[in-house]
Amino acid sequence: MTEASTMHDFPEKSGSASNRTARVLADRAAGEAYVASVCFKHGPPRLTGVELEFTVHHADDPARPLDPDLLATALGPHTPRTLRPDSPASPLPAGSPVSLEPGCQVEISALPQASLRDLAAVVTADLHHLRDRLARHGLVLGETGIDAHRPPRRVLHTPRYAAMERRFAPIGPGGLTMMCSTAGLQVCVDAGESEHYAARWAAAHAMGPPLLALFATSRVHAGRDTGHASARWLAVHDTEAVRTRTARVAGDPAAEWAGRLMDVPLMVLPRGDRPWDAPEGLTFADWIDGRGAAALLPRPTAADLDYHLTTMFTPVRPQGYLEIRYLDAQPPGAWLPPVALVAALLVRQSTVDKVREICAPVADRWTTAARRGLADRDLAAVAAALADLGCAELGATGLAAESITEISESVQGRVYRSRSEA
Repeated sequence: MTEASTMHDFPEKSGSASNRTARVLADRAAGEAYVASVCFKHGPPRLTGVELEFTVHHADDPARPLDPDLLATALGPHTPRTLRPDSPASPLPAGSPVSLEPGCQVEISALPQASLRDLAAVVTADLHHLRDRLARHGLVLGETGIDAHRPPRRVLHTPRYAAMERRFAPIGPGGLTMMCSTAGLQVCVDAGESEHYAARWAAAHAMGPPLLALFATSRVHAGRDTGHASARWLAVHDTEAVRTRTARVAGDPAAEWAGRLMDVPLMVLPRGDRPWDAPEGLTFADWIDGRGAAALLPRPTAADLDYHLTTMFTPVRPQGYLEIRYLDAQPPGAWLPPVALVAALLVRQSTVDKVREICAPVADRWTTAARRGLADRDLAAVAAALADLGCAELGATGLAAESITEISESVQGRVYRSRSEA
């Protein structure tokens, strides 16, 4: 949801930024070919990255509205330019860029690493630095996937977020809640080799409902028990179905995704100092073909299509790599177990095939997972099977033996507690 992607050490999109800005898309076929080429980069799975989002609170009163000036002071040189345009926006010491969501949720995007051991070291160092800076100014990071204390309130005043708020308001409260109250844990993995990427894409989706249920942390919102395991995920789904619903996993993922992107209406249209509201119902294909309101617009470029890609909030979003977006945020010290489990479940092709087989009975139960979590017996059973499979594969992720033991105990402890409660 942030205004620019920061996972920049995965394989680059084709062409330089200046070339993409100048490259006018001739027709729909050119647009689809571009999407397919930049969203699914093929090669042996090598890198893993993570994007960690957190709500931010005043330590003495977590229900008090966040003071953005105090947050900027606390972040200092790491303050994103969306909050302070004159900030140097320096990365954290281990290299993670910092960004902010519309409600001033903080996000750190760790540079992808070749092993989970290296990724853990990077994130641990940058999280420690971030938490220390915040603590010196009386601020703390939240520990759940949705703001447990405050109602949604937009704090960042950018043209993109203002246009998004206006667009989502007629649909219902989900849009503003997603923008301003939610925090996710996003795991980024390579798409995989050409002969295997469709299976990895399918597995990343299929394990979504049981993993969402296993790591749900967003039951309480704004001081109220919602009764749902993941109120965060329900808010996402209540935003705008055309850009949040699960992708079709049958057929060729690149072709399916490319066609879908052409038919999704523009969410925002960057226009300098003018409001960024997009013409109602104008799809990217309409823009390319100059239909309707698009007749008054300049012809779209590859850079415009890159921006359109950032307005999709699907459970898994292809960006050259696969951005797995369905997990709730975890407490700052507990982010590694879900990331390690996801990485382990995708570490070998034989494991990927087992994931698809295990998850087939519950692969489409997103709403049930968000509402009932592991109280649903079918989801609980599949989550337990995934935990067993993934924990057995942790040795292939590059983690140290002691970390593997701690992660296995954490994951299996969640499964055991759900069975005890049931």
